[in-house]
Amino acid sequence: MTTRLCSETPSGLAQSLFLATVLAAGCGPDAVPGGGDITTTVDTVGGVIRVANTGTPPQWELTRVVSIGPRSLTAVESPEEFGRVTSAALGPDGALFIADDVNDEIKVFGLDGAHRRTFGRFGEGPGEFSGLYSLAWVGDRLLTLDFGVGRIGELSAEGAWLGQRDVPSGFTGSPSQLRFFPVGPDEAFAAGLRTGPAGLELVFVGHDSRGVTGDTLSYMRSPAAAGSTIICRYEGGISAFEVPFRPRLVQHPGGGGVMFVALTDAYRIAVTRGDGDTLRVIERTLPPEPVSDEEWAAANQAFEAFRADYPDASCDPRRPDRPDAKPFIAALHVAPDGRLWVEVVRTAGNRWELFDVEGRLLASLPVRPQKERAAPAFGSEHMVTIRRDSLDLDHVDVWRIDPGGR
Repeated sequence: MTTRLCSETPSGLAQSLFLATVLAAGCGPDAVPGGGDITTTVDTVGGVIRVANTGTPPQWELTRVVSIGPRSLTAVESPEEFGRVTSAALGPDGALFIADDVNDEIKVFGLDGAHRRTFGRFGEGPGEFSGLYSLAWVGDRLLTLDFGVGRIGELSAEGAWLGQRDVPSGFTGSPSQLRFFPVGPDEAFAAGLRTGPAGLELVFVGHDSRGVTGDTLSYMRSPAAAGSTIICRYEGGISAFEVPFRPRLVQHPGGGGVMFVALTDAYRIAVTRGDGDTLRVIERTLPPEPVSDEEWAAANQAFEAFRADYPDASCDPRRPDRPDAKPFIAALHVAPDGRLWVEVVRTAGNRWELFDVEGRLLASLPVRPQKERAAPAFGSEHMVTIRRDSLDLDHVDVWRIDPGGR
């Protein structure tokens, strides 16, 4: 790769989260082929590395290795039956750990789908759970995030209790947000709370196999993402509706205490330090896509039904504003191998775009069906997704990452 330094910009600009709109006017760097007809250009302005990717990436494939879950409603008392899957984690020796929040237990399978063991039960003692939100494998142990008891449990691969760490208890929300964020072979962040100048604030707390790392990152907010929710007050209660296709802030911690963050109406991802300094900006050129009348009507169906039922309700704002285009980004994930997975919103079907640790675009892969409020798990060779079928039964799918497809 060729990197060329450009002229400096004002130091204050480097601290702006979305400085890439200015950086785009930087000097012209040398082009670096990225596979297929992808071209990656790299320059450095004001101490910030800018990585710009254009073209069409190689098409990789996700090939399903195994699907673990009940075959029918009558498949009770079997290892493949789940009450509610909240999380899955890949461990050593081809082990797949699955958290069942209803049955308060962890089931372990191989990548061949064979059940190996089950451990855990309801309670507050060692090896017991009462709010099993998330799992992560770090170093030589499995971490369990349990907001019911208010602790992170440490277990061996066989389920032996090794110790615990304190977290807030009674914390509730979506397991897609209140979870572990694995960012390295021995590093994961956990959602938590701390008291700040404005009161309690959501944070990401770093953990490894030895304990808390000392890296604590604030959950970032942006004024540009304001107005993404409609609040309606009516006789008998308050209802909230998300404004479809509105820009929002997506973020994910990275290894060594950095944060990957993007405003979804632009394909521009900033890598920042906890103190707010921007280290790297990753950009991708894609054409915007309009929101069709059919998509807009379908996305607002729940809101319109509410307005029909409660015509006198007071809503702020009164109606959702239709954006000019769809967002580019649905989600960001940093895998334990350091690669960045970006779920890209496309009318033809969402795609994963995979970037290396320096921000160079490697490949595009299809997004497979996923249950809402459940995050995928990533390995160097596999991806794990949680899916809910038409009978409201949970399944865990293991996918092999195939460069070049089949």
